[in-house]
Amino acid sequence: MILEVSRCTFGYRRGVHVLDNLSLAFERGCTVLLGPNGAGKSTLLGIAATAINPVSGQVSLHGLIPDSAKSRKKYRRRVGWLPQQVRPVAGLKLREQVAYAGWLKGMSRRAAWDAAAPALDRVGLGGLGERTGRQLSGGQLRRLGIAQTLVHGARVVLMDEPTAGLDPHQRGVFRDLIGELAQTTSFVVSTHQTEDLAEIFDAVVILDQGVVPFQGPVSAFLATAPANAAPGRLAEAAYAGYVRGEV
Repeated sequence: MILEVSRCTFGYRRGVHVLDNLSLAFERGCTVLLGPNGAGKSTLLGIAATAINPVSGQVSLHGLIPDSAKSRKKYRRRVGWLPQQVRPVAGLKLREQVAYAGWLKGMSRRAAWDAAAPALDRVGLGGLGERTGRQLSGGQLRRLGIAQTLVHGARVVLMDEPTAGLDPHQRGVFRDLIGELAQTTSFVVSTHQTEDLAEIFDAVVILDQGVVPFQGPVSAFLATAPANAAPGRLAEAAYAGYVRGEV
C-alpha cells in the first residue's frame, strides 16, 4: 500500500458523521473512488490531502504520518491535490501559477520556476505558459490543475471529480493524459461516472454513506455485474448493485 487512511472519523455537524471510523488503503497505480453525491468522497480525499483534519484517526503515505509541522510539510510535498474547482490566479501567467503552487509546497522560488515548464509540458500546455488562466477552456483549466499537482514531484495525486462539466472530447483527452502520467505517478480519482472505467483504472473503491461495500481490481468489480447486463454497461450495472437508487 502507498496511502492509508486509518480509523478516520469526520463530521460537518456535531453528532453527524460523514465518515465514521473508516479505514482504507490505496495501492500503487490508478484507483477510481466511486459513490453518489454526499457519500463522503470529497471529505475522504480532503483528509488524505491534509486539507481537512479528521476528528480522530490518521493518514499515512509510505508510513509517513503528518502529525507534526515538519512531517506535514514532507507529506504534502509527496501528495498532489486537485479539488473540484481549479481557479486561475489573477495576474499570473500559467508558468507563474504552476511555480507558485510549487512554492506553496515548500520548493524554493528557483526550483519551482524551473520545474513549472516541464510540468506544463507533461499536461500538454507547454506552448501556453505565457497565457493567463482566464484564457483557458474548462479542459485546459483541469490540465493546469494537474500541472500544479505534479510540479513538486508528487508520488500520489488525489483528484476530486476532475471530469465534471467536461464534454466527451475533453474527457477523452483527460483519460489519455492520466494514462500517460500513470507510468510514473499513482492516482486516486473521485467520480460518480463509470464511463471508460476499465480503460483508465487498475482498482475500484466504492464509498456509500461512509462505508466501503467494495474494494478490488477493476476486473473483479466488473465480474459482479448481473449476467444479463449489456456488454457496454458492465461498470454501470456493477455499480448499481452496490449503490441502490443510483444509475
